[in-house]
Amino acid sequence: MMSLSVRRTLAAITVLGAGLAVASASVAASADQEQEQKPRPVRASVVGSGEFVLPYHQDKDVRSFTFDARATPYSRPLPGIPGGLPTDARGTVKVSHYSAERDITYTSKGRVDCLVTGVRTATLTAVITEVSPGGPPNVGKRVGFSVYDGGDGKGEGKGRSKDRVGFSWNGVNLLPKGTTPPLEAPVGTCMAPAPYAPVTKGGYVVAHAELPSPPPSPKGSTEPAGPAPK
Repeated sequence: MMSLSVRRTLAAITVLGAGLAVASASVAASADQEQEQKPRPVRASVVGSGEFVLPYHQDKDVRSFTFDARATPYSRPLPGIPGGLPTDARGTVKVSHYSAERDITYTSKGRVDCLVTGVRTATLTAVITEVSPGGPPNVGKRVGFSVYDGGDGKGEGKGRSKDRVGFSWNGVNLLPKGTTPPLEAPVGTCMAPAPYAPVTKGGYVVAHAELPSPPPSPKGSTEPAGPAPK
């Protein structure tokens, strides 16, 4: 038979061990929670390829956009803005248009220079660097695109997509003035109309991220790292 003092000692050791286990579990849980709360480095992006139709003009042409655009904030210095902008981005776009009337496909490629995202939405611009023979003389011109990521399209029927795109030409970026025919307006960075054209094949994935604050100025520099909010 154990003495009363021995039993009390064993009970105290058991209670102490349970307390240490609870404390250890609490510390581990706290560490895991802290790890989960740490901000993760996320950058916005738009990737994918899709064919679309014009809701106001039915024809047998095949139009498609391919995007591979990724945010690179404060990476493109500009005159007066040496630190660049939070909307800076890099990547490529490809525009393809098969003309049923001429039985030929025209393509152009562009270099992405700006990207802004929201939840499931994005606008981006690119400067055209290459146009296939017979295509419009757009080399050096900035064009704008918008994207709505409608998800995977499940439940919408085979081959259907809920994605949509928009673009800054074909009658949506004009400057009416008096009685003269309207002129096409220049496109600024990240400028594009709402995504009005339904995607019929393929689709896009928009990864949203908030626009980040400017990085700290280099030590000893008097120039701001990025533009100050107005």
